[in-house]
Amino acid sequence: MNWLLLALLAAFCFGAYNVFMKIASGYIHEITGAVILQFVAAIAGLAILLYIKYGTNEVITISQKGIMYSVLAGLCVGGAEIVSFIVFGKGVPASTGIPIIIGGAIVVGTVIGMLFLKEKITTFHVLGTVLIILGILLVSR
Repeated sequence: MNWLLLALLAAFCFGAYNVFMKIASGYIHEITGAVILQFVAAIAGLAILLYIKYGTNEVITISQKGIMYSVLAGLCVGGAEIVSFIVFGKGVPASTGIPIIIGGAIVVGTVIGMLFLKEKITTFHVLGTVLIILGILLVSR
């Protein structure tokens, strides 16, 4: 499948995930909601991994670096989910919280990619990042 279609599917999933988190935050303790979310994600991921292992010919590769960075990513997403539940539990509207959280994540990822991963950043990347920052400032008022 084309990478852009996959990226748009991921964007849809992230958007829906944040909306469902916003709705859930009014009905559940923040940590409980985050744990349930992470548990369901782990079970779904495990089911897909088992399918790949036993239902396809695809080789599953594992390395120490891959494990280490996956653990770090898991800690970061766990923290993001807990804090997001807290934000939405304070009554922040989805139309405010989601653009700030997701837009902020894009800015952080872009800066880390540029500074630490030495990725090439074009004028369009800089312009897009500046527009995201302006968008965060606008919706946070």
